[in-house]
Amino acid sequence: MGLAGVGRHRVDAAATSRANRGWWDGAADEYQSEHGEFLRDAGFVWGPEGLDEADARLLGDVAGRDVLEIGCGAGQCGRWLAGQGARVAAFDLSFRQLQHSGRIDLEAGSALPVVQADAEVLPFADQTFDLACSAYGALPFVADAGAVLAEIHRVLRPGGLLVFSVSHPVRWAFPDDPGPAGLTSDRSYFDRSAYVEIGEDGRPSYVEHHRTMADWVGLVTASGLVLRGLTEPEWPPGHDREWGGWSPLRGHHLPGTAIFTCARWTTPVR
Repeated sequence: MGLAGVGRHRVDAAATSRANRGWWDGAADEYQSEHGEFLRDAGFVWGPEGLDEADARLLGDVAGRDVLEIGCGAGQCGRWLAGQGARVAAFDLSFRQLQHSGRIDLEAGSALPVVQADAEVLPFADQTFDLACSAYGALPFVADAGAVLAEIHRVLRPGGLLVFSVSHPVRWAFPDDPGPAGLTSDRSYFDRSAYVEIGEDGRPSYVEHHRTMADWVGLVTASGLVLRGLTEPEWPPGHDREWGGWSPLRGHHLPGTAIFTCARWTTPVR
């Protein structure tokens, strides 16, 4: 399907889910071809800056832990976690992305358990997991991030940890341009309308939602989770890879990724 236009709009949950399922199904082949080497078949990269969980250890020791990967794509992070001794379950909205996970499993001789699901309604029982994680999966692409965080709270055991990365909120005030044009703010940071691509049928074909840093903190705490830490990866020396609006030029001036570390209350929040 061709692209009829782009803009900033309000888009509800049903339209967002339909658009992004279709977009990722259509884009998965190109995405994995372009970024698969950087992500590795079994590797945990938190974002385009290349911060690796093997070095960052934001999840701590995962051996023997039950871990949920949210918005797993082709399962690269989950496969790495399994290699560290974790018991992993993973899900994604896109069936085509999960087919790539199956392809990698066949090639690597691995077997990552995956399921197709919407992050706003998780198909898992209460208090099933010790850890949950997401590297740019699901949370930037849902209309109701609060519902997702509430679902994650539900499936985490008391004392469990959630760590997730999203585009740094400040990036939304700048053009998505890796060059000099991307260094000058041309829109309001406080405009919460989503970035929307419209297909030739007049309906949204891709949706990404913007939330300010305060919005994210408020959503985390409202879900009953406790914010334990915030990581803003710096662009590392020698890393010259461009990815959309991410680049060495912008990375030396602006944070591109925000990583939130959250814990589930051990007692219910009133």
